[in-house]
Amino acid sequence: MLKNKLLVFISLLLCVSGLQAQRRSSRYTDYIHKYAPFAIEQMKMYHIPASITLAQGILESGAGMSALARNSNNHFGIKCHSNWRGRSVRYTDDAPNECFRAYSNVYDSYEDHSRFLKQGARYAFLFSLKITDYKAWARGLKKAGYATDPSYANRLITIIEDYELYKYDAQALNKRETRKLERELKKKPWLAAPHEVFLSNGLAYIVARSGDTFQNLGKEFGISWRKLVKYNDLQKDYTLENGDIIYLKKKRKKAVVPYDWYVVKDGDSMHTISQKFGIRLKNLYQMNKKDGDYIPEIGDRLKVK
Repeated sequence: MLKNKLLVFISLLLCVSGLQAQRRSSRYTDYIHKYAPFAIEQMKMYHIPASITLAQGILESGAGMSALARNSNNHFGIKCHSNWRGRSVRYTDDAPNECFRAYSNVYDSYEDHSRFLKQGARYAFLFSLKITDYKAWARGLKKAGYATDPSYANRLITIIEDYELYKYDAQALNKRETRKLERELKKKPWLAAPHEVFLSNGLAYIVARSGDTFQNLGKEFGISWRKLVKYNDLQKDYTLENGDIIYLKKKRKKAVVPYDWYVVKDGDSMHTISQKFGIRLKNLYQMNKKDGDYIPEIGDRLKVK
C-alpha cells in the first residue's frame, strides 16, 4: 500500500515537472542564459532585483526579438522623455510615431534601465521594499505607471516563477551583503533613491520629496546644509515639502530667459518666482523696486532680467 502511494506521488511530481517544462520557452531560456549576468551586475550596483530586471527585459523585448530590441538594443521599452540626450528612434506604441531611446549595445540598455528607475521620483518608493520581494517590486512598477497593461505585475511574477528567476537574486546578494546593505541604507537613506539632478538657467537643482531634510540633501550632494538653505532663500527651520525646487548652488542675479518680464499667475509668490527662474530673492525685489512687504497679485508684471 505504501509502495503504491509512493509511486503515485512520484508520478504526480513528474507530471507537474513535465507541465512546467512545457510552459517554458526555449527563446526565454536562451535570453535568460545570455543576459542573467547583466541583471546580476545591475542588482549589485543599483539594488534592483535581478529577477525583476530579467522579467522586464523578457516581457518588454519579446525575449530580445521585438523590432525595438533588434534594431535599437532597447530591451525595456523606455521612451525618450524630455531629459534624454542620446540616440532615438520612432515607433508606434500607445500612440503613433513615439520617441524611444536607442543604444549602441544591450548592456547600455540594461544600465539605462537601472538609472531610469533609480533616478525617477515616481519609482523612489520601490527602493524601500525588500530587495528579494519580487512580487512587491512587480506590483510597485505597475503602481508607478511603468506600463499601462493592467496585468503587468502578474505577467512579471509569472515569468519570474515559471523560470525561477528569483535564484539570480540570491546569486547577486548573499546574506552578509544583504545585512551590509541594510546597515548602509539606514545610515545613508538617500543611497536607496538618489535625487535626479535637473538644469534650469544653467543651475543644477533637484525636486524635494516628502521626508527630505536639508541635512540629508547636504550629505547626498556633499554640500553644507546651511549653504543649501542660503542658496534657496529659506530659513533653517523650514520644512521641505514634496515638489519644492532646491538649487545646489547660488542662484543668479537675473534670469537667463529670452524675455524680460513675467506675468504673475495664481499661487505665485516672490519666492516661488525666484525659484522658478533661479534668481536670488533680494535681486528680484530690487529689479522691481519692491520692498519686503510686497505681495504679487495675479496679472502683475515683474522684471526678471
